[in-house]
Amino acid sequence: MINSNKLKGRMRELQITQADLAAKLGLSPCTVSQKINNVRSFDLEEAEVVCNVLSIGSEEFSKYFFAQ
Repeated sequence: MINSNKLKGRMRELQITQADLAAKLGLSPCTVSQKINNVRSFDLEEAEVVCNVLSIGSEEFSKYFFAQ
């Protein structure tokens, strides 16, 4: 389960919309919304793209993608 609030906050900081993220991932905005809101899961390749787009370093990966 991802930390939706943390991920959305990072997107706001960088002014990146779900549509922007969807374009980078090659997915529909609806699918990205579902993944951000833990309805569907990100696969590892998608998570890596998200990290690249949002400048999330490897040391912070677990804070975003392994929520308690």
